[in-house]
Amino acid sequence: MKKQLYRAAAATVLGLSLTTGIVAADTGNIDTTGPNSSNHVTSSVNNSTRVRNNNRVHASNSNWQNAYTGHALVQHNTTGGSATSGDAENSNDTSATVSVDNTSSASMAADNASNNSGGSGGSISNTGPDSNNRVSSRVNNTTTVTNTNSIDVRNSNNQKAQSGDATVYGNTTGGDAYSGSASNTNSTSFDFSVNN
Repeated sequence: MKKQLYRAAAATVLGLSLTTGIVAADTGNIDTTGPNSSNHVTSSVNNSTRVRNNNRVHASNSNWQNAYTGHALVQHNTTGGSATSGDAENSNDTSATVSVDNTSSASMAADNASNNSGGSGGSISNTGPDSNNRVSSRVNNTTTVTNTNSIDVRNSNNQKAQSGDATVYGNTTGGDAYSGSASNTNSTSFDFSVNN
């Protein structure tokens, strides 16, 4: 007399949208067999967890500025005053902070594999003399986490500052001539954080 009982649990696949694990377990029992019987309970559980994260971050900053001051002219006066040309100044300040965090998905994959670690079981009882009895269980857990991170940063800054002319001429008594300063200032900061 020969009795065989097979139990197999279906494989589970974890996607990013799956938040709870599925425990695949099954049991089999053989009871009351005759002498010289061959009794086998075989169970197999295959768990497969796959997580794929594709992160693409693009940051771009473009700044074009022009600043000009006019011309100051004092001429053809008996008594001329001062000629002053004001300052020309450009200022730009850019700050960007980007954070990419994939640790929760990796943790979820590990938790799912842990939750699916339970295997199938079985029992054989009350068999006859000289019987061959075997209970075997196999659990196979496979976890794969793939992270692909692409970060692209582009910063363009074009500034021009020009101070005008300050001219005093053709006067019997002329004042002073002042030309203002021309300056450019640019400050750019990018802060990227990637956790896989």
